[in-house]
Amino acid sequence: MTRIVSWAVYGIVLLAGLYYALTGLGPADPVRLGGFVAGIAALFVLEAVEARMPVILLVARLALYVAVAALDESGLSRVLFVLVPFAAYLTFGRAVGLVLGAVCLVALAGGFAVWVPDWYRDVNYVSDVLMFGLGLVLALAMADVAVRERRAAERIADLTAVAERNRLARDIHDSLGHHLTAISIQLEKAAAFADRDSTVAGQALTDARRSVGRALADVRASVGTLRAEPVRLVDALTELAAEARATLAVDGEERHVDAATVTALYRAAQEAITNAHRHGKAGQVTVSVAFGAADTRLVVTDDGRGFDAAEPPAGYGLLGLRERAALLGGTVTVDSRPGAGTRVAVSVPTTGGVPS
Repeated sequence: MTRIVSWAVYGIVLLAGLYYALTGLGPADPVRLGGFVAGIAALFVLEAVEARMPVILLVARLALYVAVAALDESGLSRVLFVLVPFAAYLTFGRAVGLVLGAVCLVALAGGFAVWVPDWYRDVNYVSDVLMFGLGLVLALAMADVAVRERRAAERIADLTAVAERNRLARDIHDSLGHHLTAISIQLEKAAAFADRDSTVAGQALTDARRSVGRALADVRASVGTLRAEPVRLVDALTELAAEARATLAVDGEERHVDAATVTALYRAAQEAITNAHRHGKAGQVTVSVAFGAADTRLVVTDDGRGFDAAEPPAGYGLLGLRERAALLGGTVTVDSRPGAGTRVAVSVPTTGGVPS
């Protein structure tokens, strides 16, 4: 922003000085005019230099302002000095900008006092001082806005980073939690059938190894913030239900379900199934999904131990589930009673997107 504002002021000063000299509004001295143009050109070049040495650049700018103002016969180049507090405010902070602004205003009035006796009785000089003061106020206000925008952008970047970390944490928790629960169930099955049916035990170990592979793939995707191509929700839930020994029921046709909704509902089903097996010790889990015109609704029910819905169990599972739904404008309802199983319902409004 500093560069754009400075270049705009330099361009205006250059045009004003050339207009004054070439239209005969005052005496034209080719040498002074050439020096004036060269000084403005040097300011353009200086503004393009990266501010690795801000103090030196500010001093160099100020020296060129003085030179250009001395060479400009119109006296219009005094406006350049409003850029001194502007640049200082952005580079060194509010206090330095305000101090330099006051110094520039006092220097202008002091110069008039030395070179123009009784200047304060001349409306033109008084007007110059007032307009210069107004320019200083506007320049400092613009600098303040720029600083606030910069800080706001930094805060947004920080909040975005926090949101992304939370998203990754939810992904890792939901995915790993589900896979580890599935692996535990399959290993228990393998142990139970080891002496009775080697075929069933072997298949359970194969399923466990497959779950390990999926868990590793999910971890790599989450940590690397990689996204696979969106899949259809029914396909993803079908695979999930088969892996977790759950029953799937589908009502309606899957349309207008965007990738974000697919991810949110799939993770919600993972979390609910994991909780049903890990905490509820459920023997039967049912997953149903209904595709409506206004929303997509997922319901997971189990016949597990249940819990008091007024005091849900501690942990990040339900919190992450609610956060995912809230990001899409959806809702989560959890109904449970001790000994009566649990019902988790997630509803997400239809966005109109078409899944890939």
